[in-house]
Amino acid sequence: MPKFLIEREIPKAGELTHEQLTGVAQKSCAVLREMGPSIQWIQSYVTADKLYCVYLAPDAAAIRAHATAGGFPANVISEIKTMIDPTTAEG
Repeated sequence: MPKFLIEREIPKAGELTHEQLTGVAQKSCAVLREMGPSIQWIQSYVTADKLYCVYLAPDAAAIRAHATAGGFPANVISEIKTMIDPTTAEG
């Protein structure tokens, strides 16, 4: 299944409390349960004003449907083509 990186612009995201982040995660998971197993949330990274989320999904339309149902922005949706890390340098 394709993997996607979603950039969500959320002003002051880095200032969200643990309780607020818990609420966001609970909402996301509830929407995912309704959508079924064809879309999966892998993890998210919180920065000062954005969330970067990694999802498995059949296509970008499924990502947009999740965002709409959850009331989340999905400002940029990029399909991840491959990954590299320091071990890539070893050939």
